[in-house]
Amino acid sequence: MTIPHHVTKAHATGNDFVVYADPTGGFEPTADEVRFLCDRHRGIGGDGLIRLAHPRSVSDLDEAQRAACEAGGAVWFMDYRNADGSLAEMCGNGTRAITLFAMDRGLANGGEPFRLGTRAGVKTLTPLGDVEPYGRDVLRVDMGAWRIGELGAYEVSLAGTPGSARGTFVDMGNPHVVAVTGADGRLLASGALNGASVAELLGSTLPDVDDLDLTVKPRVSPAIESDQNVEFVRIDAVNASTREGKAVMRVHERGCGETLSCGTGLCATAITLRALTGVDHWDITVRGGILRVDVTDANVTLTGSATLVGDIALR
Repeated sequence: MTIPHHVTKAHATGNDFVVYADPTGGFEPTADEVRFLCDRHRGIGGDGLIRLAHPRSVSDLDEAQRAACEAGGAVWFMDYRNADGSLAEMCGNGTRAITLFAMDRGLANGGEPFRLGTRAGVKTLTPLGDVEPYGRDVLRVDMGAWRIGELGAYEVSLAGTPGSARGTFVDMGNPHVVAVTGADGRLLASGALNGASVAELLGSTLPDVDDLDLTVKPRVSPAIESDQNVEFVRIDAVNASTREGKAVMRVHERGCGETLSCGTGLCATAITLRALTGVDHWDITVRGGILRVDVTDANVTLTGSATLVGDIALR
């Protein structure tokens, strides 16, 4: 077995993980071990596994990536694996979960920003304590630069569900397609959104986001070679004077299926909503809670809670 005998269960707004520290570099997991630990019936259960290790102990990193971690002040690296055993470039919720774990284990100073290496570059996390309405042990992570494609360039559909929606590609270090499937009718009626242009751009004939069946993998056309995460979004409020908005999101993650939350997906969603509405600051409700996303031209930050559930001894 190449995993330690003791691991920890953690989650960040319901996006759950098996996590452990590997300071010596002797516990890099195999894909089979990841699948076993993340299995919800025969293992511990999780959307993914996170090994906290030094960059030199992560075998798939090249020297340029290790040098980037050193230059960015990241002593620790988030070695993240999807539940199916595949490697993932980034997990926004995972950064908060593993940072809280590092603080709990004395590997990070809870009063100072923590620099964490990821396959999408070094991320800086700042602990904020308890913050309403986001919850306990809230952390803000600077997710860095982003890139958005042409609005509505993809068609998104679900097998067994009538209709489709237009999707927008967003690169958050990992690939996303965001489909805004509608808006609160009161927004359209009040003129807070330009109903005609939104309808023309979105072209959604899918059911409301709450009624979608995400047990099946969404179909995206044209196909993206790397596969992608897909977010389905409803706009619930927009305040042009304060540049704040509210939305509801559900997500189907590649390698996981539907999850209760997805940090990079929340960022991709806010970036797309900003392109649609001009609003920079979003409170987005997912099935695991409420998170804050703030977007600028240069970067995006994600704010939300994290929780350590308990320690588990493996047989």
